Amino acid sequence: MNAASRSARLASSKCNPGVTIPCDAAGIVADIIHRVGAITKMQVLAGGPVQRVGASIFAFARLGGGAKPRKIIRDLGGLPESLGSIGALEIRLATTKKDIRKAQRLRYKVFFDDRNASADRKANLVRRDICKFDRVCDHLLVIDHANRNRFGRPKPKVVGTYRLLRQDIAEQNFGFYTAQEFEIGPLLERHSGKRFLELGRSCVLPEYRSKRTLELLWRGIWTYVKHHQIDVMIGCASFEGVNPLKLALPLSFLHRNALASDVWRASPLQKYFTPMNILDSSSIDTRRAIASLPPLIKGYLRCGARVGDGAVVDHQFGTTDVLIVMPVADIDPRYIDHFGGPDMTARARAA
Repeated sequence: MNAASRSARLASSKCNPGVTIPCDAAGIVADIIHRVGAITKMQVLAGGPVQRVGASIFAFARLGGGAKPRKIIRDLGGLPESLGSIGALEIRLATTKKDIRKAQRLRYKVFFDDRNASADRKANLVRRDICKFDRVCDHLLVIDHANRNRFGRPKPKVVGTYRLLRQDIAEQNFGFYTAQEFEIGPLLERHSGKRFLELGRSCVLPEYRSKRTLELLWRGIWTYVKHHQIDVMIGCASFEGVNPLKLALPLSFLHRNALASDVWRASPLQKYFTPMNILDSSSIDTRRAIASLPPLIKGYLRCGARVGDGAVVDHQFGTTDVLIVMPVADIDPRYIDHFGGPDMTARARAA
């Protein structure tokens, strides 16, 4: 194109917001228009000399056009991404780095913004709860599809999450996260023929801490357990606060009423060991003790879980942690029937 032609085209574009695109780009333009939806009335004539589109579309094309395709980084091993829904809430597995970052942002908000835990410099900078275990774990996400942005447009939001780590994956990488606080090696050795699953980093936004959200999380866990033929679930569950004396009632209640049997018991690493049997039996008000338990621990106990011997004070997160041990065979059949269906029920009864 000579200088005169370029000048003429430039002058034309200043007088008219449209730009001209050769007909051999018509297919690309049509695809861009379809994805952006910026022009509602346009006709692309095959074989025509030129087609004219709005300047905004041209700018969009220069930027590469359209949303980037999702880059899948998780092999779900035959599980679908979506594991169920109740109303506008959906439970699904993270499959992309973006999904995992959303879970990390939620955890940062709940753990560090709301509970005032101590984040490191990197976490504060990116405002995400970053942990090396995230790279090898699966992540359950509860998504609210009814959420809207400030302009009133639909914007699905992650409102709950759980992190899942299977034993085979743990052994190939960093081990279990729980092993950083509790001496679980002997427990794993005593049950070397069973498949363990670690549950961790669970959190839900305060306004979503309802029966529906918790039910979806449990349904996702049961589906995962059934698919991967898990025999035992373990993990840390937390009380807010780092003063065990202020938690004497619920800790003592757990020690005296929910302590795991010897074959399933594990204790904290010696350097972290904090006694739980602070009060004697006569000083424990059962009703008050149960009322003071966090909802997550109550849920575990209802399912049939037991706790280890001793607690760990986690100063970074501002919590006091107990070990949860939940063999599938010991789970109350009512909950298995509700969340897991007949396949899981049969597996638990046969174990």
